[in-house]
Amino acid sequence: MSADLESALAALRRGGVIAYPTEAVWGLGCDPRNEEAVLKLLALKQRDPGMGLLLIASTFEQLSPYLGPCPPAALERAQASWPGPHTWILPASAAAPAWITGRHDGIGVRVTAHPVAAELCRRFAGALVSTSANRHGQAPARTQAEVQDSLGTELDAIMPGAIGGLERPTPIRDAISGEIVRS
Repeated sequence: MSADLESALAALRRGGVIAYPTEAVWGLGCDPRNEEAVLKLLALKQRDPGMGLLLIASTFEQLSPYLGPCPPAALERAQASWPGPHTWILPASAAAPAWITGRHDGIGVRVTAHPVAAELCRRFAGALVSTSANRHGQAPARTQAEVQDSLGTELDAIMPGAIGGLERPTPIRDAISGEIVRS
């Protein structure tokens, strides 16, 4: 295991916030089960906690504890696009923390195919919060240098790597209605 991966995993396990490349932009992540870590991430982004946060995983099983009952057709629609750059809103389970769902009944989730993000989830053995690496309302970082310049001193680790080939952050769709929430 690389020293960078070890550092990122250690930071996650101690409640830290890390940056890592995703399909289109750099992301910020933390352990979604750790309220203190999530609140730190939200403060860093200057983001309203009521907006909710997305989760990424390397497998659907890593997301399942956060998900409630869902119509089979909606679940099949989401799973058919994974792993890949497709984020779906699925019903949240009663056990999904409010610091993740915000004021929503659903939760945005993605089984990522990005090699660095997927490896982080695999080695962490769980889902991670995934939100763009930027202050709320600013453009997301697309390079490690941009992350370092804007947020570097406030992060617990940066996992090096290249972003994927997407020009824009992954689209977000409601799995039940099919409605596009973010194109």
